[in-house]
Amino acid sequence: MSQRIRVHCINVSADGVGAGHEQSLDRPFGSDVSPGDLFFWLGATAHWLNRTDPGGTRGMEDYISRDYTRNIGAEIMGRNKFGPQRGPWENEDWTGWWGDEPPFHTPVFVLTHHPRPSFSLSDTTFHFLDATPQEAADRAKAAAEGQDVRLGGGVRTIREFLDAGLVDEMHIAVVPIELGEGIRLWDSSEELTDRYEHEQVSAPSGVTHHFFWRD
Repeated sequence: MSQRIRVHCINVSADGVGAGHEQSLDRPFGSDVSPGDLFFWLGATAHWLNRTDPGGTRGMEDYISRDYTRNIGAEIMGRNKFGPQRGPWENEDWTGWWGDEPPFHTPVFVLTHHPRPSFSLSDTTFHFLDATPQEAADRAKAAAEGQDVRLGGGVRTIREFLDAGLVDEMHIAVVPIELGEGIRLWDSSEELTDRYEHEQVSAPSGVTHHFFWRD
């Protein structure tokens, strides 16, 4: 099977908002959005990456959380996911939200109009590209060495790759809240059904999971 670009565990509100405005060190998802509002179901699963204590939920949502890392050889992310700075780098001390042991364990390609030198933390190397979605996809697929590429967000980056026709599979979790303002993934999931097969499944957590794929 050919390499695929996959989106996993992206969370949006019932009105399609995936991040707020005015991102900062204290509010990584923006002033309008608490991570707990969007990620409560994922953090509760037994196998989620950030879990450090035993326990957690099992079943479908735990299966989804485990699928996040399956056959992934590289990640692409937008600069908004990497950190809160905008424009030229004030300095290059910022190395991401994740500390000395990032959870990716693969090459990561950060899209930015202001490239900086690559660096490694543990088994993750971050590369900074001023590139089109197609150019970034080509670089990431080469680095993945036959495995798939995860498109990690944020919302604007996912929309750019969708508009370029580069996303092969996508999982979006719609949580039962409305945020009103913020960065919107869609007005309705039906916007994508002309390009993808689409199924949605409701979970006991109250989250509706949307799966999109194409042959």
